[in-house]
Amino acid sequence: MQTLKIVKIGGHIINDEKALHLFLDDFAQLEAPKILVHGGGKSATQLAQQMDIDVQMINGRRITNAETLDIITMVYAGKINKKIVAILQAKNTNAIGFSGADGNSIIAKKRPVTAIDYGFVGDIEKVNIEHLQLLLDHTITPIFCAITHDENGQLLNTNADTVASELAIAFANDYTTELYYCFEKNGVLENIHDDNSVIETIDTKNYQSLLEKNIIVDGMLPKLTNCFHAINHKVQKVHIGTSEMLLNKKLKHTTIQK
Repeated sequence: MQTLKIVKIGGHIINDEKALHLFLDDFAQLEAPKILVHGGGKSATQLAQQMDIDVQMINGRRITNAETLDIITMVYAGKINKKIVAILQAKNTNAIGFSGADGNSIIAKKRPVTAIDYGFVGDIEKVNIEHLQLLLDHTITPIFCAITHDENGQLLNTNADTVASELAIAFANDYTTELYYCFEKNGVLENIHDDNSVIETIDTKNYQSLLEKNIIVDGMLPKLTNCFHAINHKVQKVHIGTSEMLLNKKLKHTTIQK
């Protein structure tokens, strides 16, 4: 089967103009078919703070009230998404921007209120790949932001790591899917203050140990949850590290295994 690479970018890279261009240089060199998923939480947080809107995070996940959803939609589906598409066009990668609502691509439901009310946060129920397949067949690269919808007119904020994972799973029957989480660190670090302390392999057994030792915390928790979800649903490879690993597999990074 043909290989499809799904790449998620986040962290400080999106906020750093030079780092973003360097990442997109690497992504543009990847052989098609490929899909890019981006976050943008730091940019959304900065805009919210400028507008005196409180930002609430619990266990690395954002609480999304109506005001916050408006900001996230503007930043994710607007400014960041179109900026990435424009830069990729300049790098000879034909791209088109997507939210989950576009083409009914990603359907989600509002997360039920339990001990925590996450607000307008969506949990993915279905990914429709038919029209995305047509784009991939014509060497057009979808660029997804972290906005989904509920088929009743409501947009929902959805974790970008989850979007990437569910896209990889949705295509796993038709492609050999590889999932890459790219950010500013070399991988999952044993010591957050030492960029060279990369944990090169994480499997189910040592993951539990890392949790117990509080090495995996905050925003890395949902990321690793999505990694294992993907690897347990036919996704062939899952990697975490800098964008350089896309073109240099020998570069130190973290690989997720069963």
